[in-house]
Amino acid sequence: MKPLKKIISQYMNLVTFILISFLTIVIIGVQIADTHRQAYNDAMTTFQQIGQVLEQNNAELAEISEEYSQTCLHNAEAIAYLIQDKPSVLDSVDELRRIAVFMEVDEIHIFDKSGRIYAGTHPEYYDYTFDSGEQMMFFKPMLADKSLKLVQDITPNVAEGKLMQYSALWSADENFIVQVGMSPVNVMKVTQKNELSYIFSLFRVNPEASYYAIDRTSGEIVGSTELDCVHKNIEEIGISLQDIAGQSKGFHAAVNGQDSLCVFQTFDSNYIGRILTSRVLYKWILLNTFVLFSCLVIIAVVLMRAVTRYMNHYVVDDIYRINQKLHAIADGNLDEVIDIQSSTEFSELSRDINRMKKSLLDNSRKMSYVLSKTNMYIGVYEYNDHVLQVRFTEHVPQILGLTPEKAKQLSCDCRMFRDFLFHLCSHPFDSEANVFELDGRYIKVEEITENNNIFGVLIDVTEDTLKRLQIERERDYDHLTGLYNRRGLEGFLSSCFHKPEEFKESAFVMIDADNLKIVNDTYGHEGGDAYLKEIAGLLEKFEPGHSIAARLGGDEFVLFLYQYQTKEELSNAVLTLEKLQNNSRARLNDDLYVPLGFSFGCCLIEGHTDYQKLLKEADEKMYENKKSRKTGRS
Repeated sequence: MKPLKKIISQYMNLVTFILISFLTIVIIGVQIADTHRQAYNDAMTTFQQIGQVLEQNNAELAEISEEYSQTCLHNAEAIAYLIQDKPSVLDSVDELRRIAVFMEVDEIHIFDKSGRIYAGTHPEYYDYTFDSGEQMMFFKPMLADKSLKLVQDITPNVAEGKLMQYSALWSADENFIVQVGMSPVNVMKVTQKNELSYIFSLFRVNPEASYYAIDRTSGEIVGSTELDCVHKNIEEIGISLQDIAGQSKGFHAAVNGQDSLCVFQTFDSNYIGRILTSRVLYKWILLNTFVLFSCLVIIAVVLMRAVTRYMNHYVVDDIYRINQKLHAIADGNLDEVIDIQSSTEFSELSRDINRMKKSLLDNSRKMSYVLSKTNMYIGVYEYNDHVLQVRFTEHVPQILGLTPEKAKQLSCDCRMFRDFLFHLCSHPFDSEANVFELDGRYIKVEEITENNNIFGVLIDVTEDTLKRLQIERERDYDHLTGLYNRRGLEGFLSSCFHKPEEFKESAFVMIDADNLKIVNDTYGHEGGDAYLKEIAGLLEKFEPGHSIAARLGGDEFVLFLYQYQTKEELSNAVLTLEKLQNNSRARLNDDLYVPLGFSFGCCLIEGHTDYQKLLKEADEKMYENKKSRKTGRS
């Protein structure tokens, strides 16, 4: 057996070598991670600035568009007044053009009471009517309502297809309609500022970084600081859409033959990306690591020599005596008392070891008592507000999902442990007291406080909770469609139908799938199931926030429409459902689509509280609808 001094010296040499090696690896890893994080943060900052620029440009565009709309309308009012005051100008195109120049408009068109152009600055437009094209039909309602003053969005005109903004109103004597057109030059200039190429030019702080705008659907590069890459597909430069969509924190790829860090973010229909080559990204890591490694070696050698000398002179002998005492305690002599007084530190160590021994004995008794009272998989912890250390059983880290490093960190600081539990308790599980959710698991926490000592029990009840939730879901939801089943619907209606006035304008709709037997006979039950799922999907997405859908069984469904402000809104919703009734298709598999049809009957609630009666009435109307549809088809 080697002497302790030599063992300590060899051990410190080994530990120093391992520590320096480990620190070097960690430092390299930290530098790489920090560099990656900094590059990611720089990208996010740039993306945020791009978003702010887009938002500001959109606000400016909206302001200018509104200003143009008001200017168009005011010009139309002024021109109408001038023409009414001097009707003879209608006989002179030149006079109307002088008015247009004076009012700073591009076009003036005068319509008669039938909606036909009979005068204006552009004779080639004469005899055009409100029925001459989609753009002109916008103003047709003015023939029925002479109080209307309409301003049209920027739209290509019918005659030439050029972008114009038109406004129109009736003259004060209601004898003619004045329409003026203005070319939206300023609006188009602001719109150009939203082009990605222009925005990229504002963010060239780091010229070594490249920016790309990529269409999310096709993968085409629609804008880039690398102009030779524009209009290429991203796979041609070494990136795939799957990488962009699946790795939001950034990823490495060989872009144009160079390993690069790529960070992308979604902007509307595009991905905006910042790409930096690894050569540029990590160019300082090697030099920094070499300098730091040299410093660590020098410091380690100096410290190792100093500590070894101190340890040999002041510590080794007393450690030997303490070890003898600890061996006696380990052998079962719990009455052994350690009393080394050669220094203040060893005196405190002796006292702390004796106190720790007593504390361990007390904890052992407490934990033994708790564990004896339950057969469940539990963890026990204890800490004191005046002592940083937290003591817990081996199951606590497993129940809380702690890594060894995190468990060690929490065990050394009761404040951090208490904050961790506070965070856990901030996510209570509504269905059971003292049960909290943590990363998809459910943990029950019981805690008591006595004389500043906090003692607690953690129980992992995930399995039982998930089983109960699964049972409740299977009880209330239809397994095929995911909608409420009959029981689930009745539970929902029973809980909220005692105050039907809160539903405002509402109705029940009974729905029965058409041709389900034909689909089953033709494409099998899998096809029939797919057909029912398509109907369920259509109903589930119908009028979000105003509907609850359920499958009662077989091919019968219920749609509960509620919280409409007026009966007209509710009627419109029913009309929308009627349009879907005969104009939908069901996808049975990747290549097979069939017409999707259903019959339905609607019953307004109108203050009634007996929903069973209302459902029955809706069911009767549904069968009337189905009968009439069959008669119509025959």
